[in-house]
Amino acid sequence: MKLIDIKKGTGPEWAEKGYQMPQFDIEAVRAKTHEQPTWVHFGAGNLFRAFPAAILQQALDSGEYDRGVIVVEGFDFEIIDKAYRPYDNLSLLVCLQSDGNIEKKVIASVTESLKADSQFPKDWARLAEIFCNPSLQMISFTITEKGYAVAPADLERGLAPVLIMGKVTLLLYERYLAGELPLTLQSMDNCSHNGDKVKDAVLAYAEKWAEEGLVPAEFLEYVQNPAKVTYPWSMIDKITPRPDAKVQKMLAEDGFEDNYTILTDRRTYTAPFVNAEETEYLVIEDKYTNGRPPLELGGVLYVDRETVDKVERMKVCTCLNPLHTAMSIYGCILGYDLISAEMEDEDIRGLITKLGHIEAMPVVVDPGVLKPADFIDAVLNRRLPNPFMPDAPQRIATDTSQKIPIRFGETIKAYQARGLDMDALILLPLVLAGYARYLKGIDDTGKAYEPSPDPLLEELRAIVAPLEVKKGEQDFSCLKTLYSRQDVFGVDLYAAGLGERIEGMARELFDGPGAVRKTLHKYVTAR
Repeated sequence: MKLIDIKKGTGPEWAEKGYQMPQFDIEAVRAKTHEQPTWVHFGAGNLFRAFPAAILQQALDSGEYDRGVIVVEGFDFEIIDKAYRPYDNLSLLVCLQSDGNIEKKVIASVTESLKADSQFPKDWARLAEIFCNPSLQMISFTITEKGYAVAPADLERGLAPVLIMGKVTLLLYERYLAGELPLTLQSMDNCSHNGDKVKDAVLAYAEKWAEEGLVPAEFLEYVQNPAKVTYPWSMIDKITPRPDAKVQKMLAEDGFEDNYTILTDRRTYTAPFVNAEETEYLVIEDKYTNGRPPLELGGVLYVDRETVDKVERMKVCTCLNPLHTAMSIYGCILGYDLISAEMEDEDIRGLITKLGHIEAMPVVVDPGVLKPADFIDAVLNRRLPNPFMPDAPQRIATDTSQKIPIRFGETIKAYQARGLDMDALILLPLVLAGYARYLKGIDDTGKAYEPSPDPLLEELRAIVAPLEVKKGEQDFSCLKTLYSRQDVFGVDLYAAGLGERIEGMARELFDGPGAVRKTLHKYVTAR
C-alpha cells in the first residue's frame, strides 16, 4: 500500500487494516480550491499536517465545505520536494492514543504545496495569483516563534526580502495592489499573543518600505486597518514528535510502504506520515475581515480575544506547563529519560496531580470554554502517560530559568493578590527547592549529569557550586542569593514568605544520596 495509490482507487485492504479514507471527492475539492482559494498556510512541518490540515479534513468529510488548504514552505524547501509532491500532497496521520491503540487516517485536505521564494518563479507567481484572488480569506502560520523575527539586514533588502515575514508582507502588497482586498493573518504557533508577533513583523517591513518610498503610504495604512487586515490571537496545544520507530514498524507490518523517515539538509525530520498525540486544542479569536473556513466543524473553538488569553493563562500558569516543569526537574534528578515512564512513579505522579488540583486550582483562570479540571485530567490521564510520546524530561528542562516566572511566579502572585494563605503552598515550594538540587547536576544516586541548556545555566550553577550532596552540616547561605532573584522566580521568594520554607526543603534534598526520593515521598504523601 502506498499513499499515491489512493488516487488510483481505494482498495479494500485500506479499510480492512483500519485506515480511514477521505469521505469527499478529492479532485473536485482540488479544482474548486485552485479557482477560489480560501486558505493558505505557511509552515509545512509535522504540526500542520497533524492538526490544522486534519481539522480541515473533518470539515470536508462532513460534506459542509468544499475548499482545501494550500501549504507554503519558506524555510526548508526540501520538505515540499520530499514529503509532499512525491505523494501528491497526501499524508497519513497516525494518532497515538494513551491506551496503546493507534488511529490511522489519510489526510487529503492539502490541495497544493508551494515554495515561497523567487528562485522558484512558477511557485512564486502562483502565490502572487492566490494573494490577488478576492476569495482568499485567511493565511495562517506554524513557523515557530523565531519565524516572526525581523532582521535589520532583511529590512535593508527592500522589496527582495529573504525572511518569511518579509515575503508575506510582499505578498500582502500584491493583495493591496489588487484592490486593497481584505484578509486575516492567523498565527497558530504556540507562543503568547501570537497575532501581535505577526502584526509587528508585517508593520516593520511596511513601515520601512513606506519610509524609503518603495511602497505608497496607503499600503502601511492598509495593513494597519482592522477593517481590511486582522491579526487574531490563538492558543494551540498539540504534540507532534519526530517520526517514531515503533510507528514505522507497525505501518510496515500493515504493508504500508511509505513508512520511512526523511531528513533534510536543514535537519528537519519528516516523513510521508505524521505521528501525534490524541489530545489537541485550538482556540482562535474570531476576528476575520473576509469570512473564514468553518474549522469549528473540526473542533476549533472561536471566541473573543479575552477568552483566548484566559485559555492560554490556564494552560501556561496552572494546568499543563507547571506540571511539565515539575516533573522535568525531578525526572532528571531521579534518572528518568521518558515522561511516560515518570507517570508510573507514584511520587512524581502524586507531585504533579496534587500540585495541579490542590495548589494551583484555587487561582486558576477559568476561560469558560474549557473546564480547567477537565483539561488537567486529560493531561494527567491521557497525555503524559502516553507510551507513544517519546518526550524526555531533559528536553522539557531546557530554558527552565526562563519558564519559572510564568509557570510558578504567577501562581504565587495570584495567592498574594487574593490574600490566600501562603502556608497552603507545599508542593510548589518543593519544586523550587528541587531546582537548586537540579542545578547541582548530581542525580539521586550521586552520579553527575549535565543539566539541559539554559541561558542562565552557568550563572545559576555558580551560585549553588558551594553546596555538596552529603549528610551533615554545611553552609546553605548561597540559597539566599538564588531564591531572592525576581528575574528567575517572578517574585522575591523571601518577600513572598516562601524563601525560608524552600531553603529548608533544599537542605533535605541535599542530604546525601537517596535524599531526593526520601524528601519527595515525604511531602507528596503528607499533602
